[in-house]
Amino acid sequence: MKREAFKDIKKVVIKVGTSTLSYQNGRLNFQRMEKLAYTMSAIRNKGYQVVLVSSGAIGVGAGRLGMVEKPKDLSTKQALAAIGQAQLVKIYQKMFEGYNQTVAQVLLTKDVMLIKERHTNAQGTLYKLMDMGIIPIVNENDTISTDEIVFGDNDTLSAMVATLIDADLLILLSDIDGLYSADPKTNTNAEIIRSVTEITPELEGLADGSGSSFGTGGMITKISAARITSEAGIDTIITNGDNPEIVFDILEGKEIGTHFIACKEKLTLSKN
Repeated sequence: MKREAFKDIKKVVIKVGTSTLSYQNGRLNFQRMEKLAYTMSAIRNKGYQVVLVSSGAIGVGAGRLGMVEKPKDLSTKQALAAIGQAQLVKIYQKMFEGYNQTVAQVLLTKDVMLIKERHTNAQGTLYKLMDMGIIPIVNENDTISTDEIVFGDNDTLSAMVATLIDADLLILLSDIDGLYSADPKTNTNAEIIRSVTEITPELEGLADGSGSSFGTGGMITKISAARITSEAGIDTIITNGDNPEIVFDILEGKEIGTHFIACKEKLTLSKN
């Protein structure tokens, strides 16, 4: 079945998590990042406006210092984020420049969504960058974030960015093919849920865990992000990011991953 609603999409936010960008030891998966840069450059050349929300700063910083586990104390995590973010953007710049694309770093904290003036300024900056043909690369400003202004995970951040720019579609590239009816790692009868029209406690009960030792999210944060975007009238896709070129198929309307439909109808789960 083809997702006909996707034929009119023009503005897309793509989020990649730590488990997609790197190996379990925190080292970057450069081949996958290169494919991501190619894919986003290609869809930008096709006329789409695109924003990348990228995790990975803390993991990259840890890998740079030879650390194999994510630290628990805030100051160390923030120091690693400062190290890793600089390295991450440098790599992205080099890769995107290879496809004649210019990128811009945008670091946000949650108060952007809470304080009107900051909200307006961030929104204006993102709109202007896209109008100039530049691809914004957004991450949380982990180095200065506190409990009061932290998003907590980049799934939530990507949903907030999607609402900020009034996107048509949010694509969450993860380490799993989508939302399943049960844990596919332990239940061989688990089936992927292709579409969701309402997020219920039953649905949230299907989600658990985080895919990477350096990650902060998991399926539950993706469902929470989909709730935010759905209420804002934005469709969301959760799918596997092992091959970022899957984005081409998504934009062509192919039935890939789990589609959270931007509507408030009675819950419908479709496995076909």
